[in-house]
Amino acid sequence: MKLRKPRITATIWSSGKIICTGATSEEEAKFGARRLARSLQKLGFQVIFTDFKVVNVLAVCNMPFEIRLPEFTKNNRPHASYEPELHPAVCYRIKSLRATLQIFSTGSITVTGPNVKAVATAVEQIYPFVFESRKEIL
Repeated sequence: MKLRKPRITATIWSSGKIICTGATSEEEAKFGARRLARSLQKLGFQVIFTDFKVVNVLAVCNMPFEIRLPEFTKNNRPHASYEPELHPAVCYRIKSLRATLQIFSTGSITVTGPNVKAVATAVEQIYPFVFESRKEIL
């Protein structure tokens, strides 16, 4: 089921669980989930809005420089893995934050984490490592 405002997509399972994706903030996600519950109530389903929680947050940021991925991986070996034949990005995991970063050579970084605070902290932690592996402009 899709809503136009806020722009979210909901997957409704037979168990009664609903997963909302596409919101741009936690408040928008909650508002969209409430609107969805109200719509289902109007259709005649017995819906109770309980146990709302944000499970996953995805963010994208762009560094103002390009990154040398082989050098970055070599310097950050236990946390970083790079298989250029399988995927064009370095996968960097921060276990303490439960965050995963996909770092591309263009400087684009995709961060996945359990909440907004963890994602922001992950970007702050990775910046010094990425900065030392940046490509020099000739």
